[in-house]
Amino acid sequence: MTGTLVLAGTPIGDVADAPPRLAAELAAADVIAAEDTRRLRRLTQALDVVPAGRIVSYFEGNEAARTPELADALAGGARVLLVTDAGMPSVSDPGYRLVAAAVERGVKVTAVPGPSAVLTALAVSGLPVDRFCFEGFLPRKAGERLARLREAAEERRTLVYFEAPHRLADTVAAMAEVFGADRRAAVCRELTKTYEEVRRGGLGELAAWAAEGVRGEITIVVEGAPERGPAELDAAELVRRVRIREEAGERRKEAIAAVAAEAGLPKREVFDAVVAAKNADRAGGGPGASG
Repeated sequence: MTGTLVLAGTPIGDVADAPPRLAAELAAADVIAAEDTRRLRRLTQALDVVPAGRIVSYFEGNEAARTPELADALAGGARVLLVTDAGMPSVSDPGYRLVAAAVERGVKVTAVPGPSAVLTALAVSGLPVDRFCFEGFLPRKAGERLARLREAAEERRTLVYFEAPHRLADTVAAMAEVFGADRRAAVCRELTKTYEEVRRGGLGELAAWAAEGVRGEITIVVEGAPERGPAELDAAELVRRVRIREEAGERRKEAIAAVAAEAGLPKREVFDAVVAAKNADRAGGGPGASG
């Protein structure tokens, strides 16, 4: 008979949030695969549990190499418990490889449901939660981060991201640039912990706040793109609004940014519409022919 892989949710802050089954699974498992064995030790002490099974580390650096070993243990009948530092394994944490290997071998995979930063942040954000998508961590490089955000610019569902505190300011500023400064969002910091804070507002306002420096575990919830009427989707209308602002004395860059924010569009979309109109004018000898 094959064993069982148990994915166990662990507290994201307050240890009192640990599900009752977690203690029983920690005590009964033949093998406990932990993202951080030191954190596991603190957790078992807090829950007054003495694990009887073997404890091994299972983190990003050794996940690929250790998965076959754990899969063999499962195939041999072991009950393997997988825990990460916080929340559910395999959700932006180690676990996917082992789940896939277990499924491939016909091993039973089950879970001990537990705290989730994604669902907790959604619940307290004050933003629509009937439909949402989880985007995990954005790329660290600025260009790749902007590209990923542009892919989500027209997403109607509420968006959820994880971010490191030292990258929060750059990330929220990039979101304000791509999604628009007025797009509503919530930055959730240290959820369920002593210094829990949920900061709500437009992305431009949140970017200014984040620039002052923020600490702790961060989850960002962003409102989905608004539904737009035909006039807002019309490139000609976007160009007209930019020209009105330019004629009033605004520089083109600022005019494009303002129109993008008004329409809830990425600046790139408005910029492309302006460039296309300029090229068309040149080709036809129109108003933009002289540059």
